[in-house]
Amino acid sequence: MSSIVKEILASPIQMADQISKTADEVQNFRQECLELKAKTEKLAALLRQAARNSNDLYERPTRRIIDDTEQVLDKALVLVTKCRANSVIKRLFTIIPATAFRKTSMQLENSVGDVQWLLRVSASADERDDEYLGLPPIAANEPILCLIWEQVAILLSCCSLDERSDAAASLVSLARDNDRYGKLIIEEGGVPPLLKLVKEGKIEGQENAARAIGLLGKDPESVEHIVNAGVCSVFAKILKEGHMKVQTVVAWAISELAANHPKCQDHFSQNNAIRLLVSHLAFETIQEHSKYAIANKHRSIHSVLMASNNHGAEADYVRKTTQEDDDKQILHPMGNQTGSQMSNVVSNTMAIKGMGNTANDGKGNTKKQQQQQQQQQQHHHQGSGNSHVSIAGMSIKGREYEDPITKAEMKAMAARALWQLSRGNLTVCRSITESRALLCFAVLLEKGPEDVQSYSAMALMEITAVAEQHAELRRSGFKPTSPAAKAVVEQLIKIIEKADSDLLIPSIRAIGNLARTFRATETRIIAPLVRLLDEREPQVSMEAVIALNKFACTDNYLHENHCSAIIEASGAKHLVQLVYFGEQMVQIPSVCLLCYIALHVPKSQTLAQEEVLIVLEWCNKQAHLIGDPSIEPLLPEAKSRLELYQSRGRGR
Repeated sequence: MSSIVKEILASPIQMADQISKTADEVQNFRQECLELKAKTEKLAALLRQAARNSNDLYERPTRRIIDDTEQVLDKALVLVTKCRANSVIKRLFTIIPATAFRKTSMQLENSVGDVQWLLRVSASADERDDEYLGLPPIAANEPILCLIWEQVAILLSCCSLDERSDAAASLVSLARDNDRYGKLIIEEGGVPPLLKLVKEGKIEGQENAARAIGLLGKDPESVEHIVNAGVCSVFAKILKEGHMKVQTVVAWAISELAANHPKCQDHFSQNNAIRLLVSHLAFETIQEHSKYAIANKHRSIHSVLMASNNHGAEADYVRKTTQEDDDKQILHPMGNQTGSQMSNVVSNTMAIKGMGNTANDGKGNTKKQQQQQQQQQQHHHQGSGNSHVSIAGMSIKGREYEDPITKAEMKAMAARALWQLSRGNLTVCRSITESRALLCFAVLLEKGPEDVQSYSAMALMEITAVAEQHAELRRSGFKPTSPAAKAVVEQLIKIIEKADSDLLIPSIRAIGNLARTFRATETRIIAPLVRLLDEREPQVSMEAVIALNKFACTDNYLHENHCSAIIEASGAKHLVQLVYFGEQMVQIPSVCLLCYIALHVPKSQTLAQEEVLIVLEWCNKQAHLIGDPSIEPLLPEAKSRLELYQSRGRGR
């Protein structure tokens, strides 16, 4: 930085010296040239001072101010050189306007003011005056730019943490007011010092800096710049070790960056952000719901049997010891495990041999694991050793002492971040389903605050959308025997049956995305969706029809079972009404669903009673329907199939 600034300053300093030398040799307008010389020498002294303090100068305004100063000095040199003409002929043909000296003198004064402001704004805290810096003359064209320079300079300087916090708060205000101001902050080098403040500042300063970074990531280009500056590792460290208030803002900022540039999802995932966010989501959530406990992957038959036999007694023991503790224990998001000491020993042994997954950064030795096990027993934690991917944050000390509002905000922002990070990303969704996040979402959907419920529902909608496209994720994360998957489906069905919640639409979509995961015996899902076909809001009816299409489509192995269930739930009657009288957004998926039902269960007497064949014939005459790409391949075949079976019925 120092060498770059010295190179920038070298040319104007040489030019200023040349003006002073030339001014001593002039023959014409001598008085005016001496005035220019005086101002130039003052400017040269400031430029030399800047060169001596080159380590402290803020590069961005330095370049802008020195470029303008060099242009002014160039004009002054041309003017003074003209006045040096000796011959009479040169004097006759050299025209110097009367206003030239006055204009050049004013420009030199402005350059002096600009350089003085640059020196003050780049000064250290001890050298800086307490008075307001004001705006330099260069700010006449763009005052906001100079305000940004001033705040970024404070962040870059050795000012106190409180002053840097105030500067970050000012940048938050600017970025919130106007997206263009946010781009200017990024262009003027504001991201690195903000990240430094996130790492080093006090709580308020960290919050302001993290909030500013979240507001700056308004578009993919800006987010890319922020990610390249190292935001992922800094935020991951805060999620692991920071104060919960700061972690809340960091989680919000992650959600903003991921929402505006999905490509950053993998960067956060590689820095363990997913695991850390899940740990915050699980804190004080799933330990209270041991009925949803998930068994460890690596256990011997003996340990599983012991866990089953001792489940009731151990749960009583945990409740008793929890109540007897004088200090509230640090809750572990792994919940009340049902394994015995034997299963822990087995798990630890398997982890040592490398058979299990570990959440630690490196491989631990036997002694270290034994110490960890003893510490868990002293704190009455029912841990599972290292055989399961731990989602507990590395530093959870003190989290239980936070006020309930902060805890609720942390859960909300963690769910929001997981929602945005999971959108369309198989790797992230796999990490989430392999952790206990699904269980957390199920519990929070049931009893969480309103915003936590909303973000949890949106996260589940995105995760299931990815699972719909990837059979591997469906099989591993949403297998019918999984307690977590069962808990999620249970809550989604409750929301759909209730049908009066803001969570309704994401819940409908999530259930539709899981259509291919349900067994033939799972019959309770179709009826609540069919009842929504009679919903007054077209948006809800449309989502319900789309979800039912995923159950009835040919790609679904159990399409015949599901189509029969739709008919039994009086779905055909509602679909006929929607095809005739529904809005186009509802009408098109309704026609598709009728076609699937006609294709898969054409023998149904209900279809004949509801005159579905007549409905399909009517659809075949509607230009806007037969031209739709989703209806075009289905309608003719469904119509002919229905004609075949219903004509046989009439013939008998």
